[in-house]
Amino acid sequence: AAATASGGDAAAAAAAEKKRKKEEKAAKLAGGQKKEGKAGKGAAAAGKVTRLGMEVKKDEDFAEWYTQVITKSQMIEYYDVSGCYVIRPWAYRVWELIKDFFDFEIKKLGVENSYFPIFVSQAALEREKDHISDFAPEVAWVTKSGQSDLAEPIAIRPTSETGMYPCYAKWIQSHRDLPLKINQWNNVVRWEFKHPQPFLRTREFLWQEGHTAFADVASAQEEVFTILDLYARIYEEYMAIPVVKGRKTEKEKFAGGDFTTTVEAYIPTSGRAIQGATSHHLGQNFSKMFDIVIEDPKKPGEKLYVYQNSWGITTRTIGVLCMVHGDDKGLVLPPKLATKQTVVVPCGITAKMSAEDEKALIAACHVASQELSAGGIRSHVDDRDNYSPGWKFNDWELKGVPIRIEVGPKDLEKNQVTAVIRHSGEKLSIPRDEKFAASVSDLLVTIQARMFESARVERDAHIKQVTQWSDFCTLLEQKNLLLAPFCGVESCEDAIKKESARTDEAVAIDPNAPAMGAKSLCIPLEQPAPAAEKRCIHPKCCNSTDKLQWTLFGRSY
Repeated sequence: AAATASGGDAAAAAAAEKKRKKEEKAAKLAGGQKKEGKAGKGAAAAGKVTRLGMEVKKDEDFAEWYTQVITKSQMIEYYDVSGCYVIRPWAYRVWELIKDFFDFEIKKLGVENSYFPIFVSQAALEREKDHISDFAPEVAWVTKSGQSDLAEPIAIRPTSETGMYPCYAKWIQSHRDLPLKINQWNNVVRWEFKHPQPFLRTREFLWQEGHTAFADVASAQEEVFTILDLYARIYEEYMAIPVVKGRKTEKEKFAGGDFTTTVEAYIPTSGRAIQGATSHHLGQNFSKMFDIVIEDPKKPGEKLYVYQNSWGITTRTIGVLCMVHGDDKGLVLPPKLATKQTVVVPCGITAKMSAEDEKALIAACHVASQELSAGGIRSHVDDRDNYSPGWKFNDWELKGVPIRIEVGPKDLEKNQVTAVIRHSGEKLSIPRDEKFAASVSDLLVTIQARMFESARVERDAHIKQVTQWSDFCTLLEQKNLLLAPFCGVESCEDAIKKESARTDEAVAIDPNAPAMGAKSLCIPLEQPAPAAEKRCIHPKCCNSTDKLQWTLFGRSY
């Protein structure tokens, strides 16, 4: 079947991807692999340059750095459909680990997994006009089967409310059928106009979407924040990235919902925020549209429209992880989400070493790795004999493995291993005793905590509390997020974004810096003390200050 997108391809995106593919092909042709007869011997000619490692610094060209880090660490592969990408095993495992945690936690809440078709009828999709208006330009439609036109175009889901809720209307007939809690792990398609970016803005992406229904509003709203806490835990406990939990403004909330909650992360290199995950309270808006009703248990004879929620997190998480923690050497993975938490590398094998000693050294590496695996650590032995230890070190640093364990002849003599920590470069010796696996496990816990703390300190240093418009614009240009008093009125929010955009003069000075104005990110759930001067941050605001709240603003992905 052939699908056509209502928005069409973005020419710039297609050209950019074509250029990227050429560069990737050239890199492979120019790079090749350093092949050696025996580890530690037969090094390639001195001075030979390959393009297998990082070729740009993170602070100098962030966009190119990001492209290189996700391709060279084998997270992503480019595809011949613009805006679509191959998620390679090294990245997909990160998604699986996130999935495993979240799936376990929501099942404790009584949520069940299901699957609904990817196709949505035109009638169902357009049933809720306010909801679909935000997605309409991005909806991809199937219009042909072979050479024959379909009698009616069929949409490929951009989200599943309109596909799932007709079923909910059939399944929910009484308050005894509630709460209904269903989640699905699936893919969706949104035919983006903007320049695609792997993981961050793609035309197809993976996510989970939970859709729940309740007989009372209090239970529904309680779940919204329970799920939001789980999303925050994914970012903070697993990804080692701090987030701000908050509520979206009326302008930024999910179309068709009563309110939207979000977790917002910060990308230090670009000075921009990124939405991490959202949990929406839909109220009775969709139940009225799809006639999902029960008899009110408190008022016999009267009908009650159910209260609904929807919530989701996507593979965007992988891109955020790369941007926050990666460095000039490549990817840096927090231990909880690392495909391999340790890699054991045999070292010191030379031409003079006997075959027996070499075999014993490699065997010792495997024994160490097996002990780590038995201790619940994801471990791997790199015993490839056609690469030098130095080449392997660079390779695993590029892929972000949290701990590299080196085992050489001297380590065997001392009954120890040498551990090198990826995120800090720190090197230490660990005894090969009965506590070996426990010692490495404790080290992984320490690494996870230190990575989070480092990201938190960086983030906190770039959240500035402001009450003056002149400070707002100045601090925005310094890669900060801004906590400012805001009236909540949409027209004022539009003015803030427009008037905080970079001037032509500023763009001329630094054309690589983001030029967009500041948008509202969220109204943090934890509010600072009320401002002494009760007025909106926008100097021309004449709106009531009755609903004034501290609101987080910033440039955003």
